[in-house]
Amino acid sequence: MTFKISLTAIALSLMLGSPAAAACATDVQVSAFVADYISNTPTGALSVGGTMDDALCSQAKRSAALTSHMGPVIGYKAGLTSTPAQERFGVSEPVRGLLYRDMMLLDGAVVPAAFGARPLFESDMILVVGNNAINQATTTQEVMAQVSAIHPFIELPDLTLAPDQPITAVTLTAMGVGPKLGVLGAAIDPSGLHDALAEMTVTITASDGEVLAKAHGAAVLGHPANSVLWLMSKGVVMKPGDLISVGSFGPLLPPAKAKGTATVTYSGLPGDPTVSVTFE
Repeated sequence: MTFKISLTAIALSLMLGSPAAAACATDVQVSAFVADYISNTPTGALSVGGTMDDALCSQAKRSAALTSHMGPVIGYKAGLTSTPAQERFGVSEPVRGLLYRDMMLLDGAVVPAAFGARPLFESDMILVVGNNAINQATTTQEVMAQVSAIHPFIELPDLTLAPDQPITAVTLTAMGVGPKLGVLGAAIDPSGLHDALAEMTVTITASDGEVLAKAHGAAVLGHPANSVLWLMSKGVVMKPGDLISVGSFGPLLPPAKAKGTATVTYSGLPGDPTVSVTFE
């Protein structure tokens, strides 16, 4: 098995050094990338030096190959929606990816600390699309009027690329922004919570109570619902039941920072809801 993966990595490395690597990924490149992704092996970037159209083409091929491992697509994610996240990766706007059915875990889930090649966690939130009319929304108020539920959410992305590989808006998009797992908190009725979503304080704490990060809801593009508007501005068409990951309210953190368990609290929403994940 190790020999096979090594040959795959070598073949991918050779292809990534060719002009074709800047275009939509080939089937061979995608197959190699997915094999590494599933086995938690650092891998090569797709669409290096390409355009965003190249990246989205690579993402679509990657998604088709991933569904047999992670289940069908159940929604979308806006990544790098906070200033700290954008600064870390040197981008000036968000990037987009897809969510998969089998990546979703319930509050209190226990996952391996090494759940990916380069595992991270972040405070996030899920908005559930309630009506097709959301596609006509032009304001955050109109978006929230068509949201059927809110979920506290800890996303567990895998940066997945080998350390010597370029991390850009294009390569991040080509890899689907790396969704690997995610932990869903209990559903919250969104009625009357438009302003609270911008004003809430989102806090990540470690198992010993250390505050790892804290931000207001407005840290995500001024209001979490702006992630939906941004995705739609990029051509995404929502349908009822879609889950929308609005993106990180703060920095991406390695599992070791949690000291066992990470908890995210949404102070200012009814009951100050929380969601937790334990790393082992």
